[in-house]
Amino acid sequence: MPEQMLWGVDSASRVGNNLYQCVVRNFGKPAYWGRYLATVPNAADGLTRAEASFLHRNGVKILPIYSKFTQAVGYGQGRIAARNSMYYAQLLGIPKGTMLFANIEKRFQVDEAWIRGWVDAVDQGGYRPGIYCDPSQPAFSRAYCLAQEKSEKVRTRTVLWSQEPTPGPSSPRQAPAYSPVRPPCPAQVWAWQYGENARECPVDTNLMDRRLFQWLW
Repeated sequence: MPEQMLWGVDSASRVGNNLYQCVVRNFGKPAYWGRYLATVPNAADGLTRAEASFLHRNGVKILPIYSKFTQAVGYGQGRIAARNSMYYAQLLGIPKGTMLFANIEKRFQVDEAWIRGWVDAVDQGGYRPGIYCDPSQPAFSRAYCLAQEKSEKVRTRTVLWSQEPTPGPSSPRQAPAYSPVRPPCPAQVWAWQYGENARECPVDTNLMDRRLFQWLW
């Protein structure tokens, strides 16, 4: 694994000692852990202050993800999602300057206006805008490329976390060469979820550029 890359995991489940030790035992110690800011029934448990303290005590940074929305269409809706994400971030004590990732899943409708709304509002709120996405989906790549043509903030301040391809979960030592799918336009793709649904523990495995790591919590 190249020196500029850091290995970590994400999970929909809350992190306690059992899950943490499962990851350490089967894969290794993660540098960061992706967790959801708010509970979404049947999809994700929301991060708690106690959980955040547990991870921080173990020297693990938190990658905050926001997914409490069902479509990503319209500038105003993008701003609403951003404001809601910052509300949950502030409840948890996440400081400004931290990267917040909108989870735009494969099933989501998405347009360029929503992306600009998300980016503008998160940036204006003092946080850093990120998007967890699948650039192999033509709808997302079209929307992102149009948004970055229209907005310098999208082009220069937004970080993408790519979901594809997924060769499979692994330890950091066995991680693949960094090769996430990217949109066909300029984009800062600084994280890659290369392994989904590990058999040993309910986590996904990721690689991340050190430039992004500094903006985690």
